[in-house]
Amino acid sequence: MISVFRKLSWYFKEQWIRYTLAISALIIVNVLVVIPPTILGEIIDSIQRNQLTTERFTQLVTLFVALIVIGYLISFFWDYTLFGRAILLEKKMRSILMGHFMKMSPSFFGKYRTGDLMARATNDLKAIMMTAGFGILTLVDSTVFMAFIIAIMLFTIDVKLTLAALIPLPIMAFVMQKYGKAIHERFMKAQASFSELNNDTLESIQGVRVIRAFVQEKQDEKRFNNKTEEVFQKNIAVAKLDALFEPTIKVLVGLAYTIGLGYGSYLVITGDITIGKLVTFNVYLGMLIWPMFAVGELINVMQRGNASLDRIDQILSHRPDVSDPENPKSISRPETITFNQLSFKYPDVDRFDLKDINLEVTRGETIGIVGMTGSGKTTLFRQLLREYPPAEVGELLINDTKIQDLTLDQTRDWVGHVPQDHILFSKTVRDNILFGNVEASDELVYEILETASLREDIDNLPEGLDTLVGESGVTLSGGQKQRVSLARALIKDPEILILDDSLSAVDGKTESKIIEHLKKVRSNKTTFIAAHRLSAVQHADQIIVLEDGEMVEHGTHNELMKRQGWYYNQFVIQQMEGGN
Repeated sequence: MISVFRKLSWYFKEQWIRYTLAISALIIVNVLVVIPPTILGEIIDSIQRNQLTTERFTQLVTLFVALIVIGYLISFFWDYTLFGRAILLEKKMRSILMGHFMKMSPSFFGKYRTGDLMARATNDLKAIMMTAGFGILTLVDSTVFMAFIIAIMLFTIDVKLTLAALIPLPIMAFVMQKYGKAIHERFMKAQASFSELNNDTLESIQGVRVIRAFVQEKQDEKRFNNKTEEVFQKNIAVAKLDALFEPTIKVLVGLAYTIGLGYGSYLVITGDITIGKLVTFNVYLGMLIWPMFAVGELINVMQRGNASLDRIDQILSHRPDVSDPENPKSISRPETITFNQLSFKYPDVDRFDLKDINLEVTRGETIGIVGMTGSGKTTLFRQLLREYPPAEVGELLINDTKIQDLTLDQTRDWVGHVPQDHILFSKTVRDNILFGNVEASDELVYEILETASLREDIDNLPEGLDTLVGESGVTLSGGQKQRVSLARALIKDPEILILDDSLSAVDGKTESKIIEHLKKVRSNKTTFIAAHRLSAVQHADQIIVLEDGEMVEHGTHNELMKRQGWYYNQFVIQQMEGGN
């Protein structure tokens, strides 16, 4: 159970001054609060012996009030310091987690679903924050505070009475240990179930149009209710164990009270202790209620925190598939890109998705990549994007330097990527475009809009560039989303522009305009275009045809037309369709 503190030791070492001050202040408060019962007992005994004077009474009351005020001020300090550090831990771990997500490759996100990751970044971090704050409080109060009260009772009142009243404590320790283990197991299951619910909810919201189109609302609602019921039942299982803590402690505390009051009354009758000491003893017993409860809360919070920290550590233990080299090389800009007999296969897959790719690209060239769906076009681009570890066979060279010998920041800074799935943020059109270059001027933005043939569309929007695009660009058409994505890449003015079937949703006339604009603005930069519509690559300096990951044709448009292979047949078919 306490192992969670060992796992968080890196943070406690980092914040040791604040935690030392907070715990010291908490202990001082615990010392101060045990003094008033002694004052109360002295007042009672003085009254009984008829020895209480006005001056002595005033002194004792003044001391009583002073202790309350001082205790209040110190309590504010430790509360603010302790829980402030706990909140800082949550913030820090969330930043670490987000930074880790940014380093992960697609294989990681294929293993962990979005809803699961969201649950770990919210619920689990909240449980860890409770451990670093409330957990420390209950640890101190259930050990130091309890030990201090028991010591006071032993040495200032009566040893026999104290030992008799503490008989229930070993029973409580045994029961709490059993509860703690069961809570850890049930809480892990509850958190995992909540992660699944999170993910299912996210998918339902994102796919609401598809659900409506296939009239699956009732089925989706039923699935959601079943998942909600499962989460409810697993949390109820945790709550049942939680509910046992308080009654168990109340029974044990009641037993301690019964022993203390009964045996204490006997000791008063026999003259072993005074009535004032018995009253003081019972006040101390009352003060022991919270430390006893704190034992239960400590076990509860520690087990939840431990379970949550294990789930976070599971994510953080994943190492990035692609990382920077130990001794990186530096290149000013990519003059040549060479695929040298490159063969690539995805992790955990036996067959190669790219086979013996040989391609030499010079700065300023436009490369067209065509082929049937699933032929390997996107996989080829992923080598430049470094989304996966380098190919096992062959190599990808930038200026005759292996791409894995360059830093990720450098290679990715060269690239402007327009993927097949156009991801837009729930912000304005302007914000989405400026994502590629936050310092770009409005003049440059409008130039880019012209290049992407988007100016007229933007002018027709209610707020122009300041129009909110909605969740994932829901307020824009498919063609508009593609062109906003294109504008976002173009405003970066990348050395290498990758268009992965990025003009499929625009009409032929708009496509022609965009291609003409690209030819002008990209004359001295490298551009890769993957497309199903061959008119998008007709102007390219080199065109390659992929089939099952292999280059089956390679040349210019005119050269490929003369060979009358797949490219020729596909071009003729598309021309005939266009004519019709």
